[in-house]
Amino acid sequence: MKNNGVVIMTYGSATTAEHVAEYMAHIYHGAPPEGIVKDFEERYRLVGRSPLIEITQHQAQRIEEELGDDYVVRTGMLHSAPFIAQAVRECKEAGAERCVGVILSPQFSSFIMDGYRSVFERAAIECGFPKEDIAIAAPWPTEKNFIALLGERVKMSLAGLQAVQHKKIPVIFTTHSLPKRVVEKDPAYLEQLRSTIRAVTEYINDPSLEWYAGYQSAGHTPEEWLKPDMTDILADLRRKGESAVLIVPIQFLSDHLEVLFDLDIAARKQCEEFGIAYHRIELPNTDPAFVKSIARVVYNTSI
Repeated sequence: MKNNGVVIMTYGSATTAEHVAEYMAHIYHGAPPEGIVKDFEERYRLVGRSPLIEITQHQAQRIEEELGDDYVVRTGMLHSAPFIAQAVRECKEAGAERCVGVILSPQFSSFIMDGYRSVFERAAIECGFPKEDIAIAAPWPTEKNFIALLGERVKMSLAGLQAVQHKKIPVIFTTHSLPKRVVEKDPAYLEQLRSTIRAVTEYINDPSLEWYAGYQSAGHTPEEWLKPDMTDILADLRRKGESAVLIVPIQFLSDHLEVLFDLDIAARKQCEEFGIAYHRIELPNTDPAFVKSIARVVYNTSI
């Protein structure tokens, strides 16, 4: 009997351009802003397809293996199938008596978490889980396996690049931007981001490391979003005469549109225009160290 259910939760994604309209309709409750569907359809065409859902399902399989026979792990998306409610139901049908939700972002604001929490808790209660037997894991910005994974990938990438370039390569740590009003409601989010960067740089332990922290993938709204944007940092590096850069996403855990388009296409194009060689680290995806990090998050979530 698998007594413990775990739902690995993420935002969701369209898979190809053909799925964008349905995906956006779910996000905007049927009425996406004018032009946004066509914009994202074009992004998906350039990328080809987003592997987010497939990778997240593979992550869930590996995490279930890591946790052992007493656990059933399922994938639940907030805005695309398989939805969170379906994942919770599958945990219950597998015999789970307790259920933990894990948001696949090491850092998140409570304002954003409330959307996941309400959907997860409602689904769990409707499936018959007692309220005292459900929980959502807290942010995990400095989980040791996650930090070691990032740190090792940065060190290896820099070593290879610097052997060719014969000079120090600057690093940009990137995270998903948020509207400034969101962070003003939950300033702890920024401290979580800072704590991840601090832990990674301490792990690397190179006093000469040149690094910057910036935001990417700002939304399609006129309000003020977090700064500095990564594009502004790249412009500064051009002015400084840098010839290469290493991009290090510290929030994204699998390949998806914000990486495959916003970084590998849009940021790469900007780098080429600036005469800067674009490089980024590989994302965690199903790396064993990442799988261990989520297992520890589950173990540390009390019910």
